[in-house]
Amino acid sequence: MNKKQKKLLYRIIAAAVLIVAINVVFNFVEAPILIKAITFLVPYLIIGHDIIKKAFKGIKNRQPFDESFLMAVATVGAYAIAFIEQSGDFNEAVAVLLFFQVGELFESYAVGKSRRNITELMDIRPDYANIEIDGELEQVDPDEVEVGSVIIVQPGEKVPIDGVVIEGNSVLNTAALTGESLPRTIHEGDEIISGSINMEGVLKIRTSKEFGDSTVSKILELVENASSRKSKSEAFIAKFSRIYTPAVCFSALALAVLPPIVSLVMGINPAFGDWIYRALTFLVISCPCALVISIPLSFFAGLGGASHEGILIKGSNYLEALSKAKYVVFDKTGTLTKGDFEVSGVHHNSMSEAELIDLAAHAESASSHPISKSIQKAYGKEIDRSRVSEIKEISGHGLTAKVDGKLIAAGNEKLMKLLGVKHEPCHKVGTIVHMAGDGVYAGHIVISDTLKENSAEAIKSLKKAGIKKTVMLTGDANAVAEAVAKEVGVDEVYSELLPADKVSKVEELLEKKSEKEKLVFVGDGINDAPVLTRADIGIAMGAMGSDAAIEAADVVLMDDDPKKISKAINISRKCLRIVYENIWFAIGIKLICLVLGAFGIANMWMAIFADVGVMVIAVLNAIRALFVKKL
Repeated sequence: MNKKQKKLLYRIIAAAVLIVAINVVFNFVEAPILIKAITFLVPYLIIGHDIIKKAFKGIKNRQPFDESFLMAVATVGAYAIAFIEQSGDFNEAVAVLLFFQVGELFESYAVGKSRRNITELMDIRPDYANIEIDGELEQVDPDEVEVGSVIIVQPGEKVPIDGVVIEGNSVLNTAALTGESLPRTIHEGDEIISGSINMEGVLKIRTSKEFGDSTVSKILELVENASSRKSKSEAFIAKFSRIYTPAVCFSALALAVLPPIVSLVMGINPAFGDWIYRALTFLVISCPCALVISIPLSFFAGLGGASHEGILIKGSNYLEALSKAKYVVFDKTGTLTKGDFEVSGVHHNSMSEAELIDLAAHAESASSHPISKSIQKAYGKEIDRSRVSEIKEISGHGLTAKVDGKLIAAGNEKLMKLLGVKHEPCHKVGTIVHMAGDGVYAGHIVISDTLKENSAEAIKSLKKAGIKKTVMLTGDANAVAEAVAKEVGVDEVYSELLPADKVSKVEELLEKKSEKEKLVFVGDGINDAPVLTRADIGIAMGAMGSDAAIEAADVVLMDDDPKKISKAINISRKCLRIVYENIWFAIGIKLICLVLGAFGIANMWMAIFADVGVMVIAVLNAIRALFVKKL
């Protein structure tokens, strides 16, 4: 408990003890009504002074219609009736405030607990970075570390900034980032991301980013901003509350005034006190606390539970949209496949195999594409960039470059057709890089990608989650695309697509679905940024350390496990189910009690249950959204 919660708890205990003591005393001692009123005023002010203050502040700011105003009017009115009618029963007025504050304490603790859980799950912000100065380690603020600096991370410490390991081997705990307990082995030369915990050896890291641009900062910024993107349900509750609260206030006023006036006209005893009491009970019952508190809390807990599993959802609006997902469209490379390309075959014509690989590696030397890297890896030597000039990339086709003065073309069949080079087809399954030198076909290189272990299982789990159709879009050759699609079990596949073609295909699919259904696109977040933006919901796969993924997507998976997609959908559906449970439960109970209160059947104690009791139950239900491990 924080200081504010402890202070409220002490006030609740003090007020409760005083109420009991006062009642015991007045059971044995007869006292005038004025003495009783003054005596009960002590616990009333102890427990309710802040509510009265908030009510007056609201009136002063011309925004009176909130729960503080409802409680203040109801309890002051109940207090006045007890005094005017000489009943001496001030317990109800004080008890309403007492139980309301109990509910407030409970709600504050529940929200605080939810926030603490999320803070613990996302406790990845580093406190310092170690820099070696004159042979000694000095702790500095991560914000002060420049790009290219060498930092040292000792066992048990968090990696403060993204970089490359220049010395040392270790095992990293990435659970806070990915939700997975399986450790990750790191070696010299490997890229390392901030937020991981170094478990074993001492690591020397050359930083590649400033702290503000590092993975840990991006993630924390994403989580902190998630609550600002409201769902339709939250927006509805906020709008509902603005209309509902004034409406019930005027209804209560009408209930207090109109029936007595009608009674007077008809010559019947107006019973003003009875109708005012009913109106005050009506006000307590109508307080919208359960909805106003539990709905945002449900979404907050859902976002926190997803974060714990390494699924970062940028706002409750995206969490709500995910629950309506019916179509999932995948990119292939790096999403369903590992993106670890290897040269699996070299078929040469006018030059030797070694020469073909040499020219291909140099022509592709400026590209960071996985296929280019695989050719450079197969070459196995240092690239001499002085041999290369006039590199020209042709989107969706490949590239041309001059290597040793010879015009080299490396790309797919489309490039060969574009250049008018007669090429030979390859019957092997894989990505085929056709090569030509000075307009003469030189052969082709076969590059194969491996399927992720969980890809086929991920498609099955999506079907189980009620997804109508799964689609794969890829720029790869038809034979490769069909082979992968068949192995993982996607419903439809479209191959040999340019980046613009992928957007067009997604737009076609968007037009075919109904307005209520949502389409999800899953890509690597870098090459697929236009499609991620165009889809109803964009999910970035394999996002560890990728700024582009965090920027482009609505949902970021902190590892590259495609099974997390169905988990994200299930989390959203559980969260929305809880939201609707709370809406119907709270509104249903309140409507019943409002009717009973209007007819004089419900008293102030039932009103307390309709307000505080319903709120406590709704808040308890909302917290269930935090627990998502088994989804």
